[in-house]
Amino acid sequence: MATPGRNRYYLALICLFALPSVLKAQHPNILVILADDLGWADLGCYGNRTVSTPHLDRLAGEGMLFTDAYAPAPICSPSRAAFLTGKSPARLQFEFVSKPSGSKAPNGTVLVQPPFPRDLPLKEVSLAEMLPPVYTSGFFGKWHLTQENDRYLGWGDRFGPLQQGFDQGSESRGSHPYGFGKAEQNTFGTYSEGEYPADRLTEEAIAFLKSTGNRPFLLYYSMYYVHTPVRTRCKWLYEKYRRLFGPDASGKQIHYAAFIETMDVYVGQILQVLEETGQRENTVVIFLSDNGGHPGYADNGPLRGSKWTLYEGGVRVPMIVRWPKVIQPGSVCSIPVIGMDLFPTLVKLSGAVPARPLKQDGVDLNPLFRNPAGTGWERNTLYWHFPYYHPDFVNTKPQSAIRLGNHKLIYFYEEERSELYDLATDPGETQDLALRMAGKVRRMEKNLLEELRRVNARFPVKNQ
Repeated sequence: MATPGRNRYYLALICLFALPSVLKAQHPNILVILADDLGWADLGCYGNRTVSTPHLDRLAGEGMLFTDAYAPAPICSPSRAAFLTGKSPARLQFEFVSKPSGSKAPNGTVLVQPPFPRDLPLKEVSLAEMLPPVYTSGFFGKWHLTQENDRYLGWGDRFGPLQQGFDQGSESRGSHPYGFGKAEQNTFGTYSEGEYPADRLTEEAIAFLKSTGNRPFLLYYSMYYVHTPVRTRCKWLYEKYRRLFGPDASGKQIHYAAFIETMDVYVGQILQVLEETGQRENTVVIFLSDNGGHPGYADNGPLRGSKWTLYEGGVRVPMIVRWPKVIQPGSVCSIPVIGMDLFPTLVKLSGAVPARPLKQDGVDLNPLFRNPAGTGWERNTLYWHFPYYHPDFVNTKPQSAIRLGNHKLIYFYEEERSELYDLATDPGETQDLALRMAGKVRRMEKNLLEELRRVNARFPVKNQ
């Protein structure tokens, strides 16, 4: 007959060996994969019939594809700040790319834009800081939320991810041309057919993943692909797409296709390690882009516009989520969602309980993971704020936008005018309904202004 002391001993052993399983059940692993400048229609699962993206296509087949997912901004840094904090760029007053102090605005403009943002303040609570203590976290890749040093995209040691709650990380450029000199960027390497450059950043992210053991993790894999400079180092890959696109294709188009395939390969390497380590079943994988495609490279059709604009091509992005046993494989969600939603979603599923209420602009997407039709879904409004000039490529001027149901309004501050589109029937934003629906325009302008004032947004002002 077992004694009470022996019973307690056996119970302790059972708890000890069961603890990893309990942690896994209560605290799923989180893998965020963030692409840079990837357009909405660049992947096979989003309709691209030329570029090879088998790993991301498979991820979509095993999880949920979002048709109407949006970046918080049409440009890099503000979207990244919003992903990490759950706050809109307007609320953060971080609406443009991080710039060094004293950066000059364009000359001769009708309006005076707000000062450029510089560093994401440490007072902002990041996703990594919100997770329960049982999690270990790693940030690998592009941060772009500080100008602490003069090295482009450098983290520094005051405003980087390691100061915003992440335990480990690397800013390695890997195989991206960022990591090479001009001469190397413009030459092919010696790669056999089917061989891709080894990517140090991906290798370091994989090493982190393997090191976590039974401890729940957040791996934030922030890729430099497919941002400029767009230049593949694989001649065989260039030749592959030159043949596929035909003689009329530009070099930019060919290199960009090769970049997308290379990005997909690195994503596949990360996902393969999840399989090999037995972590797949308890890992939530989220893939998305920070903004729409670059107008010099991406074909954003059928959407209008590109990076740096608030037309759909600038802010609608691919987004895929896989969560085994929760998300139905092959499901599709057409409910509009936005990047700020990641923060409350991941905080909720991690089991974190905030010590105090946080000002948030995102909403928890967990109900949509289980019911993509959105039965009972309440949020019906999304908004964007880009009060800046960007004269390169597209000559963007200060603008804000709001989506209410299927209608989207874009307000242009210089002309004090709006354009209105019905995205249900006109996702390419070709038919401006503003003159025919003047009443709706007034109501949506009012809603947009109320949203921006509510978060203390900064506005462009008249140039005196």
